[in-house]
Amino acid sequence: MKILNIVSLAIPEIRVIRFGRYPDHRGYFTEHFRKSDFLGQIPFLKKVEFVQFNESWSRRQTVRGLHYQWNPCMGKLVRTLAGHMVDLVLDIRKGSPTFGKAIAYDMPGGPEAEYSEWIWVPPGFAHGNFFLEPTQIEYFCSGEYNPACEAGISPLSGDIDWSLCNPSLKTAFDRTVEGAPLMTDKDRKGYSIEAWAANPNSGNFVYTA
Repeated sequence: MKILNIVSLAIPEIRVIRFGRYPDHRGYFTEHFRKSDFLGQIPFLKKVEFVQFNESWSRRQTVRGLHYQWNPCMGKLVRTLAGHMVDLVLDIRKGSPTFGKAIAYDMPGGPEAEYSEWIWVPPGFAHGNFFLEPTQIEYFCSGEYNPACEAGISPLSGDIDWSLCNPSLKTAFDRTVEGAPLMTDKDRKGYSIEAWAANPNSGNFVYTA
């Protein structure tokens, strides 16, 4: 696996892993995951075991999230296969200096680029995305899905703090949600930050320095 670089975002626990492709006149080849390289070159994933692999396809103007799970907690390693995803991450760790703050990361996908990227969203963060064109994504999960122990913050909640978010991506999000976005009722009616913080299950996510 040709790992090019690893960067932390405005919330430093959220990291982007960029990996190279090998293009030629036929197209390209890439290794998007090799266990030994992840263990050897990405120390924060050294103790993470991925136990469930998911794929989804979304229409333009779809908004998903912001989802999280406990028992077991679930981290997600996410990439765009084709299309244009903007990934959303919200800190829900009680006591965190960035609790209630959301960031966005632009992740277009296509065969022309010389690289592709994973974004790592560890447990303790709510995860979602919105889509600027029809888009297929893949994500590896560090916990198996448990519908009895999952919840979500509505991405429309007025008490989300967007101050760390890239302004142009926040504008793209605002335009998406103003334009009759495709959302489930469950996501639209998710918790506010305040309501989730008052829920006893919020104690499953606590910041440790």
